[in-house]
Amino acid sequence: MITKEAVLVFQEKWGRCIVDIGRTYQNNGDFSFAATNFISNLYAYDSEQVLFKPTLASKNQFRLTKTSALSYFIGGNSSFTEDKGFAIKGWTNVRWENAGISIIDKTAICMGNYYFTNIDGELKVEFSIVLHELDNGDLKIILHDSHLPYQK
Repeated sequence: MITKEAVLVFQEKWGRCIVDIGRTYQNNGDFSFAATNFISNLYAYDSEQVLFKPTLASKNQFRLTKTSALSYFIGGNSSFTEDKGFAIKGWTNVRWENAGISIIDKTAICMGNYYFTNIDGELKVEFSIVLHELDNGDLKIILHDSHLPYQK
């Protein structure tokens, strides 16, 4: 069974990877490789259907393939012209605040806010994430819904 501690470790790893992709981009490194590894290691696209609704997507809202997820994180795909590369925006930190974590057997459901920090300040984003424990013990995302809070 998944533990709350394992979920928190996973979230921290996800945040570190986002920061690392941006750093790699800023240092003219192979950020595409870093982002591809991030998706392969943390999302279950290789073994299960993944339901991903990223924060800054409105034309192609749902990213059901690795290719479409990669475009969201690093941009540069002519099939997804709205993507500017969320992970290459110079984030220096990702801070998580879970409203709750529910664990059912090999599945963890998490909801709350995460905060992305860059030179412009901190961006608050709402999330719902479902993690599934694979047979090898790895946790991977099978649902990731992320959006900006309601604005009046």
